[in-house]
Amino acid sequence: MSLFSKDKPAETFPVQKSDAEWRAELSPEAFKVLRQHGTERPGTSKLLTEKRPGTFACAACGHELFDNATKFESGTGWPSFFKPLPGGIATTTDRSFFMTRTEVHCANCGGHLGHVFPDGPAPTGERYCMNGVAMVFQPAE
Repeated sequence: MSLFSKDKPAETFPVQKSDAEWRAELSPEAFKVLRQHGTERPGTSKLLTEKRPGTFACAACGHELFDNATKFESGTGWPSFFKPLPGGIATTTDRSFFMTRTEVHCANCGGHLGHVFPDGPAPTGERYCMNGVAMVFQPAE
């Protein structure tokens, strides 16, 4: 899949699949979020209450995104983190809905994960507001 904005050419990722291949592998809700830039309803993710040590990975390709040690309760209804794992995510400018935001996507497959905002806790001051359906939790061994 290629992500694109009006400001820059299409971006490509190591994992490339057709929409038909993604549809065959993902649930309809995960496909809508990951491949069509949708948003899950707030408060619906089972990952909101996940507190065990481990990592959150992309539900589409398994690429590790966030360590649970960086997760915090933002009160937004979506899993939130203050720092991604190195090489886990990439960002693009999102100008949808008459606003400018920073979209977060998987650095490996380009799947849409959510957005990052400058209102998070120390030490980064960032809030990576992620769709839970776009991720899977991998408990530490």
